[in-house]
Amino acid sequence: MPSAETTPASAHEPEPVRPTREDEVAAAGSELIGGPIGRRALLGTSWWTPVRVVALVAIGMFALGLVQKAPCYDGAWFFGASSQYTHACYSDIPHLYQGRGFADGLVPYFDKLPGDMDYLEYPVLTGVFMEVAAWLTPGSGSIQHQEQWYWFVNAGMLMVCAAVIAVCVSRTQKRRPWDGLLVALAPAFALTATINWDLLAVALTAAAMLMWSRGRSLAFGVLLGLATAAKLYPVLLLGPLLVLCWRAGKWRDFGKALGGTAVAWLVVNLPVMLFAFDGWSKFYTFSQERGVDFGSFWLIWAQNTSKPPTTDTVNLLAMLLMVLCSGGIAALTFTAPRRPRFAQLAFLIVAAFILTNKVYSPQYVLWLVPLAVLARPKWRDFLIWQACEVAYFLGIWMYLAYTTSGDAHKGLPTHGYHWAIAVHLLGTLYLCAVVVRDIFMPERDVVRRAGDDDPAGGVLDGAEDVFVFGAAARPRRHAAHFEGPAVAWGSRGAPSSTDGSL
Repeated sequence: MPSAETTPASAHEPEPVRPTREDEVAAAGSELIGGPIGRRALLGTSWWTPVRVVALVAIGMFALGLVQKAPCYDGAWFFGASSQYTHACYSDIPHLYQGRGFADGLVPYFDKLPGDMDYLEYPVLTGVFMEVAAWLTPGSGSIQHQEQWYWFVNAGMLMVCAAVIAVCVSRTQKRRPWDGLLVALAPAFALTATINWDLLAVALTAAAMLMWSRGRSLAFGVLLGLATAAKLYPVLLLGPLLVLCWRAGKWRDFGKALGGTAVAWLVVNLPVMLFAFDGWSKFYTFSQERGVDFGSFWLIWAQNTSKPPTTDTVNLLAMLLMVLCSGGIAALTFTAPRRPRFAQLAFLIVAAFILTNKVYSPQYVLWLVPLAVLARPKWRDFLIWQACEVAYFLGIWMYLAYTTSGDAHKGLPTHGYHWAIAVHLLGTLYLCAVVVRDIFMPERDVVRRAGDDDPAGGVLDGAEDVFVFGAAARPRRHAAHFEGPAVAWGSRGAPSSTDGSL
């Protein structure tokens, strides 16, 4: 019997998925770099591992996104009301350097701001990120020079977040390292990365998903708590995790995740909450009091009626819709013929929040990109959705150009912007529908096609069900007629080569 030292690695690990062999769009796109991998290629001998390639591509695309902002950096942020919109290069970052007191050395949450916004309206960890960037920004020169530096410093910090996201996605599903290229090459990702500070929360959430996939429930909870301290949406992932652990009977692991989330969030928030409560609570009161805003179907309703809904009405209706969506996801979890993958439900719950929310800023697409890649790593569907998001990205800036250009009316009128909103909504709904179909028909799920159960599911991967009802209580079978071979979900497949080639 051979020893561990003499046993090839291929005898222990399953073969990685090569997208150019399984995805027709990836195969066609690979023609730009020489075509799909050939059967005579020497594999596993290059320094260029999938994770390294993905990280470098992500940094390269991020850099192209910075180039896209060049017209604004050179003047459009500072001169002309509409030029930053006509060039589609707007960013909150330089404007808030002075607007939120960083230029004057004010301490976020503790020092009151002049003007309409009395305190910084961002969660605490994002405020810390902004303050660190302010410390690194030279305080000499004109205010324009300082704002340019502040954006540049933030861009460097956010680039690190972008690389972390791409690497985490590449490593979350071990047999699918090349899925990280979907994140790295996502056009909406590059276009919106430096509009705001959302990448911090997205990076922490992606790292949390990686920890869960490795079975490290407590580390997942800590990272998710930190992500929630940077942006509110990551806490939504606890809902799908609850129902999945309920179905699988993994209560101890869910308890660790919940406890880690709560403790990490409190460690970051409690000091500010105790000593600067008014500043700390500004994010939450602002979110509650904010009226209907850009990107939501509520805006279409409000701008096409003589009696627009009040903020309280929209808050109530949006909450009810979110509760209904959450209930639907829970019902889907307990009745699906095969327990859904964690990434699928994580994508659905965040997408539901985005679709029902009273505002959709263009950078919110960043929340969904890594979850969408883990939920449905299919190039065709991903690019369809990304095309819709790019259309919305252009639509909102052209609409703002129209509203700020006076009688010149440069840009997109109101009804045109409504169509851009509709395209965004339909694109997101399309991807949701495909994910739901994969849940009901797991044989169509590209992640499970080779027999995997939930490679990003950690303790849920291959676990037996202990609580199901409806269709899930019946013997496993294909959910619909399918021409491919039968899949025995949860099998690990035959051992094979572990190279990472395309």
